Amino acid sequence: TNYPEGASETFPVENNNLDESAGTRPVSFSRELWIEAEDFMEAPVPKYKRLYPGGPECRLKGAYLVTCTGCRKDDAGNITEILCTYDPDSRGGDPADGRKVKGATLHWVDAGTAVEAEVRLYDNLFSDPDPDGADKNFLECLNPNSLTVVEGAKVEAALASAEPGDSYQFMRLGYFCADKDSTPEHLVFNRSVSLKDSFKVKK
Repeated sequence: TNYPEGASETFPVENNNLDESAGTRPVSFSRELWIEAEDFMEAPVPKYKRLYPGGPECRLKGAYLVTCTGCRKDDAGNITEILCTYDPDSRGGDPADGRKVKGATLHWVDAGTAVEAEVRLYDNLFSDPDPDGADKNFLECLNPNSLTVVEGAKVEAALASAEPGDSYQFMRLGYFCADKDSTPEHLVFNRSVSLKDSFKVKK
């Protein structure tokens, strides 16, 4: 809310934080951003370190530190906007006074330049880690949620030039590749690898 209206700027963000030789890409920033819905809670659970009213400062990846001051809702009570202030002396995500940031680092896209995409989230085909085990019918072990299609996902503007087969890491979400049917007019990305495995080894 304290960022200048109509202003925008560009930040260099690393392509691979484990490999400096991969270089950086320019990412635009403005007063209005898109973030993951799960990165805000109006009434936080214990140890929640993302955005909530009166919560800790959070780092917008590569950009600034922000503090949540509230939210706006529609007539049905759905949250439509999250209100924050930013620290102008924290460009790049590091506060000028060196203070420790207690909140999480969040990924985001600029609402003014983001493009829409269809994102296909593939999960385990089976809900049982051993579907062909003794006395099991593998058909009954099929995971009904093995594919979730997200329409209208917001992605960085640079992805508009993605070619079929191009691979990317979507921060905190997994690895994705552009589908063979993806076009600049209708971007389609398929998740190839999730960053978390839902199957836990039982000891």
